[in-house]
Amino acid sequence: MNAANQIDINQPTMNPHLSMTASRSRLLRLLAGSLLLGSIAMPANAGNLISSTDYLEYELPKKVQAQCVERDNCPEIDIKYLKTNHGWINDIANARINNLVVNSKPTESVPIKTNVNQTMVKAAIDDFASSQFIDMPEGTSWAYSLMVTPEYLGHVSDFELFEINTYVFTGGAHGMPYSEYLIFDLNTKKQIKLEDMLQSGKESRFKALAYDAYKTWVKTVDDDVSSYEKNWPFTLSDNVTLTDKGIDIRYQHYAIGPYAYGMPVLSIPYSKLDGVIKQHFIPK
Repeated sequence: MNAANQIDINQPTMNPHLSMTASRSRLLRLLAGSLLLGSIAMPANAGNLISSTDYLEYELPKKVQAQCVERDNCPEIDIKYLKTNHGWINDIANARINNLVVNSKPTESVPIKTNVNQTMVKAAIDDFASSQFIDMPEGTSWAYSLMVTPEYLGHVSDFELFEINTYVFTGGAHGMPYSEYLIFDLNTKKQIKLEDMLQSGKESRFKALAYDAYKTWVKTVDDDVSSYEKNWPFTLSDNVTLTDKGIDIRYQHYAIGPYAYGMPVLSIPYSKLDGVIKQHFIPK
């Protein structure tokens, strides 16, 4: 891999304002060199954690660059990595970001890849960008989009909270957003999952509380809960985060509702979680 194509999430890059969706004249200027994107600071206010993001340093393949100029329509690649003053948090979050990038175009014939390296990340982006000009009919105005952004949500007690948001568009009526929570324990220096939070034998009780929250949410979109549930039955998601009021459970599009309903969040207050989750997860 030559220097122009190298992916470096630790070194700041050149310009924080460059965009893959630049106008034709601006795109021509961009293509004169690498499409380098700079660091955008996102200061955090929790404890001693400092959080920002770094754009991926990436150059479109030469063939794609030529097609961009010819059609005045460039795929939008907007990938950011997490950069905090806790290296172990960066390692876990950025490994997940790389995994989401590599698996951004799942197909029935290609299995999900779990062990991902930077070479695979670049190859996946190259394939994503190039496929626009294979799949897209001539004369169409839409462009492929691949966006991944980590966001700092704050902290509860000694737990630092993040969210990774992605958006993939490859044509059709709409793109596909995706959102994933990450919880980090500063004391143990580990990522926390739902299973780590639950007291032994309390999985069914937590599921029952989530189901109650589901029915409460359904009432905001439909008058008939039982009828709605026949079409969009409840399932328990392990995509959870802590808040100052309780636990939020995030669902992806189509999980418990149609696309138009977005990505629902079910909330369970701490007052109902006493004896269900381990005590140190409940703020004092």
